[in-house]
Amino acid sequence: MLYSSPNFDDRTSPIWMVLLHYTGMSSGAAALARLCDPAAKVSAHYLIDLDGTVHQLVAEEKRAWHAGVSSWSGERDINSCAMGIELVNKGHDAPEYGYHGDYHHFTDAQMTALIPLLQTLKSRYDIEDRFILAHSDVAPARRKDPGEKFDWSRLAAEGVGLWPDVVSAQGPSLRPGESGPAVEDLQRKLAAFGYGLRVSGFYDDTTEAVVTAFQRHFVPDQMTGIAAALTQARLEQLLDLAGIEQ
Repeated sequence: MLYSSPNFDDRTSPIWMVLLHYTGMSSGAAALARLCDPAAKVSAHYLIDLDGTVHQLVAEEKRAWHAGVSSWSGERDINSCAMGIELVNKGHDAPEYGYHGDYHHFTDAQMTALIPLLQTLKSRYDIEDRFILAHSDVAPARRKDPGEKFDWSRLAAEGVGLWPDVVSAQGPSLRPGESGPAVEDLQRKLAAFGYGLRVSGFYDDTTEAVVTAFQRHFVPDQMTGIAAALTQARLEQLLDLAGIEQ
């Protein structure tokens, strides 16, 4: 069955990002119904079901409505510059949909379908690996998807996206409530990578949310909101991999 969403408008900028989401709903059918419902005013370019079926819901040249209030590298209209891909997964708790989430690992079929799609989009629009991102990266205070169970390392092994290979590091941790030059340096590096974060020198709630989002993507085994040595080392390596001056 072919599906299409009426929820789109015209882009105002070129495509230079891919944003990955989970649906956070009880089933693929429920997600398709919502993404194609004009009253919902949400959509994505693609949805990948549990069995690997890929549905294109919005033409690539159009602006789908998937990012919400978000920012990356100073860009706030993420919908205009991004391709949105939803993967069916019940996700974390979502009481707004009337149920408690059953967040699980993404299926092999989903990942097997996603990788060539990402490879095609990366080639077609000349998208840099550092701009293949999670919804939680661009909206760290609001979103958790696709979450800590998504296999970013598998994507990187197939040539899409970045993944750090630092496995251990030594050094002091930075924690919420702390302040000083070390916190300022951490904030500066996170902002340079792309996160919407003001460099204040104070480890506030926003900094904690951004660190947690970074860990959810790049350090899923240490998702604490505390910038331990491994988190800091992986951030520095990612800046190097992305060619961003520190």
